[in-house]
Amino acid sequence: MASFLRARQAGVQNDLSAGITQGMFAAEVLVRYGINSQISSLAYDPVQSLLAIGTAASQYGPPKIYVFGAQRVVRTFTPQTSASSSSLVSSTQPPLAIRHLAFVANRLVSVDSRNQLAVWDLQSQVSDDTKPAAKTTYGRVACVTTDPGLDWVFVGLQQSGGEVFAYDLDRERPAVGFRLPCFWTGRSGPGAARPVGLGLGPNLVGLKLHPRDIGKMLIAYDRGAVIYSFKQNALERSFEYILPAGAPGGDGMGVEKERRPKLVQATWHPTGTFILTAHEDGSLVFWDPKDGRVVAARSIYRTHINEATKGGATLTHTPLTPFGPIKWCCKASNPDDTALLIAGGQTPDDPDKGLTFLDLGPTPIYATSSWEVLTNHFEAKQRLTLPIPPGAHVADYCLIPRTSPFYDGAQDPVAVLVLLTSGELLTLSFPSGYPITPTNTLHPSLSFVHPFVHKVNVCAMRRERWLSFVETRNKGDPILQGGGPAPRRRAAPARREQRNIVQVAHADGTVRVWDLGFDDEIENPQQLQVDVARALGRFEDVSVTSLAMASATGEMAVGTGKGEVVVWRWGANRVYGREGEDGGGGKEEKKKPGGLTDVSDRAEPSLKDGLQPLVLYEAPAPGGAVSVVAVSDVGFVAAGFESGAFAIIDLRGPSVMFQAATVAEFVGKGKEEKRSSFLRGSSSKSPAAKEFPTAVEFGVLTLEGDGYSSIACFVGTNLGHVATLKILPAGGGYKAQPAGVAKCGGDKVVAICPVNVDTGKSAAATGVAVAGLREGRQVHGVLVVATQTEARIFKPASAKGASRSFDDQFCDTARVVEVPGSTSGGTALVAIFGDRTARAYALPSLKELGRVSLPILDPARTTSAVLSPAGDLLAWTGPSELAVLPLWSGSNSGKAAPASGGLADELINPDLTLPPRPTISNLQWMTGTQYVSPTDLDLLIGGEDRPPGKRMLAAAAAERKGMQQGQGQAGQAGQQEGWGSYLSRQIQERTERLTMVDDAMSKLQETSQGWADEVNKFVRKQKRDAVLGSVKKGLF
Repeated sequence: MASFLRARQAGVQNDLSAGITQGMFAAEVLVRYGINSQISSLAYDPVQSLLAIGTAASQYGPPKIYVFGAQRVVRTFTPQTSASSSSLVSSTQPPLAIRHLAFVANRLVSVDSRNQLAVWDLQSQVSDDTKPAAKTTYGRVACVTTDPGLDWVFVGLQQSGGEVFAYDLDRERPAVGFRLPCFWTGRSGPGAARPVGLGLGPNLVGLKLHPRDIGKMLIAYDRGAVIYSFKQNALERSFEYILPAGAPGGDGMGVEKERRPKLVQATWHPTGTFILTAHEDGSLVFWDPKDGRVVAARSIYRTHINEATKGGATLTHTPLTPFGPIKWCCKASNPDDTALLIAGGQTPDDPDKGLTFLDLGPTPIYATSSWEVLTNHFEAKQRLTLPIPPGAHVADYCLIPRTSPFYDGAQDPVAVLVLLTSGELLTLSFPSGYPITPTNTLHPSLSFVHPFVHKVNVCAMRRERWLSFVETRNKGDPILQGGGPAPRRRAAPARREQRNIVQVAHADGTVRVWDLGFDDEIENPQQLQVDVARALGRFEDVSVTSLAMASATGEMAVGTGKGEVVVWRWGANRVYGREGEDGGGGKEEKKKPGGLTDVSDRAEPSLKDGLQPLVLYEAPAPGGAVSVVAVSDVGFVAAGFESGAFAIIDLRGPSVMFQAATVAEFVGKGKEEKRSSFLRGSSSKSPAAKEFPTAVEFGVLTLEGDGYSSIACFVGTNLGHVATLKILPAGGGYKAQPAGVAKCGGDKVVAICPVNVDTGKSAAATGVAVAGLREGRQVHGVLVVATQTEARIFKPASAKGASRSFDDQFCDTARVVEVPGSTSGGTALVAIFGDRTARAYALPSLKELGRVSLPILDPARTTSAVLSPAGDLLAWTGPSELAVLPLWSGSNSGKAAPASGGLADELINPDLTLPPRPTISNLQWMTGTQYVSPTDLDLLIGGEDRPPGKRMLAAAAAERKGMQQGQGQAGQAGQQEGWGSYLSRQIQERTERLTMVDDAMSKLQETSQGWADEVNKFVRKQKRDAVLGSVKKGLF
């Protein structure tokens, strides 16, 4: 009965929700964008062009591993844990996190903070990404190292003084019989006799394989570093940094006595010529690996810090920030041309915070250079800083090499992806340090933390219009180019023709616009970008508080926290290729409160065609943040401010067609106030709370008491008023005049939806609807208004209508949506509440059609949820993760589904193969360095009983194929060769080659010795002749 009465009170004769049943209202997660929690690790594969990101467990879910490829390609791996998600986050211990990630061939290796090593198969397209190909658990893992060309993972433990174990990736099990003890306690040399107290043994801090000679590994302890030889199965060299009394060291502490600063990490020179150790006092020490001597010691700022000062010079204590990752980079054309990229080691008050780049230049030839030349080499040609935002700190970084995965991922990098302690990402060019936008260079999910997102909005745009929105911009190649999307079916026609276009505002003032999709084939996956800071003419204190986009025209408006509204329009850039007068942000024009400023010359110089800034509007005094903006499809932009001001801009001029310093000028409390002039304001006593606009919508319909339809602007306030402004032609433009006010409770208005009562469709101000006004067409419609505590349907401007209260919870957002799949194309009111539920109400009866619980939503951000016209909910499931949930998934609305039976995106391109691993040079080989191949290392670590790995078999198959092509039947016979025979033959051939080389060297030695003997004979003969000649001359 109540539903029947509400329908009569609303004055709507048709059942607009006919054909909608309760079973249709159901929610499911369609797709997620963003990162679920704090990022804890990074890894990049330059061969397949993939980026892996690991996260930590939080209240929003377990740790995850994301692998991103080109455009929208992504795979998510969730490590299995025996504990529940809530127990993964404890106040007594750090949350479970992915500590280490590494790409090895077509596998991804992960190690979490609970010491579990897992191997993930990237070639598999099975959609179940919770089961790794293999996993094992060690003790307390201190460090891990891998090599792209090897099938081994070396794991260093914290207990037992720092033992090292190996994991066989090919056999997916720990290596049997391989265990390296702590070499520091058993070494010989200076400092070896120092006693080690109970529980005070050396701690393992790092492992690094030699970049060229895989037969050596650098093992770093907190007391020093050692080189281990796989060939000799023994310690080869040790390094301990000792500062004499009077030497400043890195931070200048304790100079009056001898010190041994703790080592925090160690790495190789790209060719293995030197070793670098970094210490907790800020020292960077360069070693000669041949004899263990210190070549040079420096900090980021000073050199020769290991030498005692002369003349009793006073030294000041300079605290330095702890070192983060350190990479020894090299060029592709010349690996001896190197540089260091250092995180940390700076003074806390250094104004140039960021990553330090030390350009060392070409490495001197070790065999022919003096010790002074080698020492001076590490004074560096120049020192640069790759800047980060003020107040931020570097937690980790990942280099983006051009092609090679070797040299510790530091050969010929083109960019660096920086992880800040806040959890945000920053992409910088290398080595210049210029910021690189993630727009169209990284996956959209990465942009949610690049930087964080402040505001989100969505509009429905026709497919043809969106396909025409393709930017023309000067930009580099995308960073991620690997993988390919899984085959997907096309969405149902209704969804395919209306695309959900999302506008995402970031903390740096950047707004990105892109197609959310329906888990279907996205025809235009490109992102659009606008720079709010540049349009404002300043880069400080730019905070986006509201944004909106027109569905038909693509015009977009953005409101800021300082009361500015900037409008963008699609077009060509008239200042393309050159900086505008104030486009760089250094010059800000004089403010024009209540006026318009042309900002078309503040377009980005690199953007040729795209969304260009058009006009800037500033709030009239006293200003205030923008509370709401709305953009119509017929050229009107409305903006409300927290100060109570309101304005309507006509973009045809552009011009300000209506402006009020406070909403009290046109918002009254009844028909008496409606009939009074808004210029006189309200005669009643002002409310205690300041009233300001919270919701705005444009529509075309017939207002109460009119015999014609007109364009109207509906303004809802925080006190529950809904004012109607009638927009009428005036001369060559338009004017707006108040038409009335309706009272909808006393709470904040969250949604205003004009509805055509004849069709149930939206009565928004579209081009078709406005064109019909010239022909005298009338649109009979009502307003559906949702406040925090009630829903109301009434005929504007001031009819009472019908209402329904929300008794138990506050409504955070609402919208009238067209239900896909209903037999009569019905519409319903959908509302999202603070208790994380979604409810649907019939129109006009406001009868509840269904209720869905949404436990995955972040309870602190339900007010930021957004509903699309198609009934899709965009809601936050965490600080940086947005979920898209169709709320009518029970209606068989034609949601797109994978056409290949639920296969995930493809990550690995089998045609891209790993390049050959760098090896020792001829000079190194001639000076006694024994070459160790990956096959030899497999034999040294796995033993003779280990069957050949997949790589070994592939190499054997390739060799047999070559033999078959070159030798005919001989190659066919070789195909029957077993792995044991193959291995024996390889060892025999290698022995024969070494014997031949040994013979050649012996002959060379004999020839050289013979030549030397002949030279000695000649010299002795010349001396004898000279003596005899002088004697003869004296006698005769």
